[in-house]
Amino acid sequence: MIQITPRAIEKVKEILGGQEPKPEGLRIAVVGGGCSGFNYSMAFETSPNVLDKTYSFDGLKVFVDQASLLYLEGASVDYVETLEGAGFKFDNPNVRSTCGCGSSFSA
Repeated sequence: MIQITPRAIEKVKEILGGQEPKPEGLRIAVVGGGCSGFNYSMAFETSPNVLDKTYSFDGLKVFVDQASLLYLEGASVDYVETLEGAGFKFDNPNVRSTCGCGSSFSA
């Protein structure tokens, strides 16, 4: 199962509230790409796909496709703000290595 921290839930809800038309939830996925093989993807969706696993976090719906579930089992998503910038950070126990820039990973 994937986890999302309260800070990340709050930030997603804030961004979601400014969308028109309002999406039903957030899709989190693992997609091919980057120098290490995989990247994380987050996007708003109007509805889940038939085979998606749907999670609910404090009223926020999160959709994850079956293939991504294999790579996201036990992962958590947080929202962090540092001097260098702000953004969503994945902590994934399935990651074997990351690239030098930290934007892609291998599992």
